[in-house]
Amino acid sequence: MKLILAAVGKCKPGPHADLIAKYQKQLPWALQIKEIPAGKPSLSPTQRIEQESNALLHATTDCQRLIACDSGGKHLSSEAIAEQFGRWQEVGDASVGLLIGGADGLSDAVRSKADLILAFGNATWPHMLARVMLTEQLYRAWSILNRHPYHSGH
Repeated sequence: MKLILAAVGKCKPGPHADLIAKYQKQLPWALQIKEIPAGKPSLSPTQRIEQESNALLHATTDCQRLIACDSGGKHLSSEAIAEQFGRWQEVGDASVGLLIGGADGLSDAVRSKADLILAFGNATWPHMLARVMLTEQLYRAWSILNRHPYHSGH
């Protein structure tokens, strides 16, 4: 499976980048990270959302499936996330785009094109921490599907 994580903003060197790199290295699925520049500060929030969302969709044009990370999305267990990836693999969907918007969120166009809108709980998380959590969940999903001991089930 090929994964493209498209996210607004640049991840600077440090603990977040180190953890993302750790999970990316451990993950047998190919994971490419595409960083999208934040929208221009001179734009209105709505215009920034549109600019960033268009860039996110462009970065994942070739993906067969899209997952949008959004606080209004579904709260899924790690097992449910793994099951979704397993179903997509079974039907031959070999590429998944994962989208993390900027500070103002994602456009309705992104939400309508997403096959899954995923939330990381009710709390608001810093965008770089959301990247870490997402890459960890990707590795965990792979480990669940492959019965790897990384995921103990609880």
